[in-house]
Amino acid sequence: MALILHIISRSVWATAAATGFYLADSLNKEGFIHCSTPEQVLSPANALYRGQKELVLLCIDPDRVQMPVVYEDCYDTGQAFPHIYGPLNVDAVVNVVDFPPGKDGFFSLPAGISKQ
Repeated sequence: MALILHIISRSVWATAAATGFYLADSLNKEGFIHCSTPEQVLSPANALYRGQKELVLLCIDPDRVQMPVVYEDCYDTGQAFPHIYGPLNVDAVVNVVDFPPGKDGFFSLPAGISKQ
């Protein structure tokens, strides 16, 4: 199974898990939920979340996502990132992994998440 990942705060995930679905802010602003592959996740993590604590990685089975998952390069980066076009049903999340930054504020892949 090729997982896709989403970075989220622990408290926002707790709320989503209780309601059964997750609506990221980007869904209203851009029309989709940003995700990454394990190979890609460190780039946005270190660019957008450096030093932030209380984050987790949602490990999502794209085959269980009820909304369309589209791989696309929206920002001319040369990489196609997975995007979920609609709310994320929480039963598509197969694992939630703590995602703390290192002492220098940068992230590394947690144990159990491997580049495919």
